[in-house]
Amino acid sequence: MSLTYQVINPATEELVTDVSLADLTRTDDAIERAHRAFHSWRAISPGERAKLLRAFAQHVTNHREELAQLEIINSGHTLGNALWEADNVANVLNYYSAAPERLFGKQIPVPNGIDITFKEPLGVVGVIVPWNFPMPIAGWGFAPALAAGNTVVLKPAEYTPLTAMKLAEIALKAGIPEGVFTVIPGKGSIVGNRFVTHPKVRKIVFTGSTEVGKSIMAGCADQVKRVTLELGGKSANIIFADSDLERAAAAAPGAVFDNAGQDCCARSRILVEKKVFDSFMGYFETAVKKFRVEDPQLSTAEMGPLISKKQWESVQTFLDEPVAFTGSAPSGKGFWMAPTVLQPKSTSSRAWREEIFGPVVSIMPFDDEADAIAKANDTEFGLSGSIWTNNSAKAIRVSRAVESGNLSVNSNSSVRYWTPFGGYKQSGLGRELGPDALDSFTEVKNVFINTDN
Repeated sequence: MSLTYQVINPATEELVTDVSLADLTRTDDAIERAHRAFHSWRAISPGERAKLLRAFAQHVTNHREELAQLEIINSGHTLGNALWEADNVANVLNYYSAAPERLFGKQIPVPNGIDITFKEPLGVVGVIVPWNFPMPIAGWGFAPALAAGNTVVLKPAEYTPLTAMKLAEIALKAGIPEGVFTVIPGKGSIVGNRFVTHPKVRKIVFTGSTEVGKSIMAGCADQVKRVTLELGGKSANIIFADSDLERAAAAAPGAVFDNAGQDCCARSRILVEKKVFDSFMGYFETAVKKFRVEDPQLSTAEMGPLISKKQWESVQTFLDEPVAFTGSAPSGKGFWMAPTVLQPKSTSSRAWREEIFGPVVSIMPFDDEADAIAKANDTEFGLSGSIWTNNSAKAIRVSRAVESGNLSVNSNSSVRYWTPFGGYKQSGLGRELGPDALDSFTEVKNVFINTDN
């Protein structure tokens, strides 16, 4: 009996399409095809592999509007975000298209010979993609993996498979050989778990919840399988009194409510220096009430709906703390929720400590620099965060002290495809994007050549 999944438009609750889900046999077949394709893909000359990746990037650009529309109806992303996400896939492919010709080894001085190193591909890489940013996060996994000479099997989230499936079609049109990049829609318990247990899958790239990430890590231990994990977050947005308060407040809604707060980088804890707390709250309330939550097809939309009724219901369970103020949202069909600002009574509240994954932010005052750092670090997560101050020495001190993999000063930007991305503590393991990502898709092979004959 064939498994299927009904894809629902979260803005309208209407059926988009039915997607066939892979069973164990279909998953094993895809992995076997990827394993066979690996031997020819790794043998393609670096220049030719680079050319194919550039062609893939160009075909993505040619289909950017179609990909964006799929993401809007499948994920509820705003038009502006969806177009950026399609462009990000193309940009990441272009960035890593330079890698095949630059996977340099080393020549290491040794007595009585020559010692050289090579960066060798791993084999089949299993990429497991979440539903919150299904298009760019897919690209962050498959682009460096392919560039390094690996083949990829990719499982999109059940909620949001459409753009990944389209990218697989586009890859073939661009000339990527059959079996090199395969998308397998399916349940995590079947497809994702088989990636973990199949001996021919040599690495897992997983983005999702910390709970699931831990189980994947434990499963990979049995085969000492490589793993990159990008997990949860509870990032702090630290506002010092010497910052441009109005600018920091104007930027804060986008830092947490973008994608309806369904972002592991969301600055969902705002820390404001006590002596300017009331002033900041005035500016922030104005900014939140101006934040546009509306039909994601509109070019003016800044936030769309939550992904599902289940997620909407989960977010509601966190609204047991005092509400400072809210924004607005459409009523009627769709999983809509107004941006909500909470003032928790203590740092032990669920809203302050747990990842909500919805348009909810908690705000709290701090006394001084040491108190701000202590409160920011009082979490099991460490993915992202922001620091607002006009004192450059303070900015550097606090940046070094906050336990987080990605920090921005006087900005809320977390992701640039040419810089590393990843977390501290239970926010993950390894780094994606930037030049460092390639190291996690290759093995270093050392070769000594004896010249003492």
